[in-house]
Amino acid sequence: MSAAERVRLDAMRRIERNEVTVVSSAVLMCVSLRQARRLWKRYRQQGAAGLIHRSRGRASNRRLEESLRERIVKRYQERYADFGPTLACEKLSEEGLVISADTLVSLLKQRHLWQPRRRRGKHRMRRERRASFGSMIQMDGSHHDWFEGRSGWCVLMVIIDDASNQTYARFYPAETTMAAMDAFGRWVKKHGVPRSVYVDRHSIYRDEDHPEEPTQFGRAMKELRVELICARSPQAKGRVERRHAVFQDRLVKEMRLRNISDMAQGNALLEKFFLDDLNRRYAVKPQRENDLHRVLPPDMNVEEILCVQDRRVVGRDWCIRWRNQWLQIPAAHADLALAGKKVVVKQMGSGELQVCYQGEKLAYRKLSARPQAGGAKPLAINRRAWKPGADHPWKKGVVGGAARQSRRGGPAAAAVGASPPLRLRRAATPQEYRCQGDISKSVNRVTFLLLYNTVVFPIQPGQVRPQFV
Repeated sequence: MSAAERVRLDAMRRIERNEVTVVSSAVLMCVSLRQARRLWKRYRQQGAAGLIHRSRGRASNRRLEESLRERIVKRYQERYADFGPTLACEKLSEEGLVISADTLVSLLKQRHLWQPRRRRGKHRMRRERRASFGSMIQMDGSHHDWFEGRSGWCVLMVIIDDASNQTYARFYPAETTMAAMDAFGRWVKKHGVPRSVYVDRHSIYRDEDHPEEPTQFGRAMKELRVELICARSPQAKGRVERRHAVFQDRLVKEMRLRNISDMAQGNALLEKFFLDDLNRRYAVKPQRENDLHRVLPPDMNVEEILCVQDRRVVGRDWCIRWRNQWLQIPAAHADLALAGKKVVVKQMGSGELQVCYQGEKLAYRKLSARPQAGGAKPLAINRRAWKPGADHPWKKGVVGGAARQSRRGGPAAAAVGASPPLRLRRAATPQEYRCQGDISKSVNRVTFLLLYNTVVFPIQPGQVRPQFV
């Protein structure tokens, strides 16, 4: 029995015990007097079973036929198994199988074929505010049509203190590293250096491919000793996300009333009126009165930290390449012997460049074009006549020596004269040889070749001219 039926059974039993009348029992059962009399009559005839609803256990008049139910389930399994219930019902109705989404889910649950698509969310715990002003700030960029078509889109960089809701904001063309550094630098100049900053996982703040290497913004936070916290969801930094909604509502309407249509006018409105009014309305008192912002020492320039900087190697021509620009270091720094060493190049938010080496700023000048390398050296050709030395091997050979002595009329000439006389011809000059380099590495080959070129042996009938190889 249901709970309502148990209440009716209790009322009927009280009537039997004469504790209440039928009229008063109608009030206990929350029914009309006529219905109370019908229930009392049915109870006397059938007992407690007469109080049970008569439709219980009966099939609905709108129940689908069993054959149609089986066709729908079969078709769903064949073609629409990965569809949601609403989309599956739309596709089934196109095939003539009309069914509601709830009925389809009920059929699938009866056959243990339904798997809920929605995943159960993870447990999350609400984070309490920081206790002191300056303990942590949240920063994020809001992309929106701020001027409602009167100008192009831009981004509003918003910074909010976690403890007090103190807010700062400024318009920039895009959410870039320089925009984030400029907004953070303006907060530092106004309040000081906070202890930590809470941001999202934008590539400005974190390199997902190389998480161990800090980005330019991360490097600046490390130099300023500011803890950089990257949120894993927008809800984690919900304070700044909710502040975006306030700006997109109030600031947009305020600029519409003042007919503001560019970033310069918008920033002027923020600085002169809107931010002060916003903080007066929505700022809260922190739990503790102390301010945890740190003041920078006088010798530290925050602009030289909140900038894009990288190392570059000085070339042998004392030039540095920086983003398709060539910087020439003058001879005034010759004592540093910078050729081949690394220097730090800094690009400020204003576009100014600084070149530093071991903390010292170096002078430089920009070159209008890339330095050109010197012309190629001409090929050196040795045109001097080559003359072998007195100790050259070809002058010490037996055959060569005998030939020279025969030409000079020495003792060897008589020995040679006993044989058929030799017919001599002029020796080839070194220019004719076209010798290049020392040919003494192949002594035997060179000796015989030179001798063959100098002495011509007589050829007797039937003899073959000797070949020297």
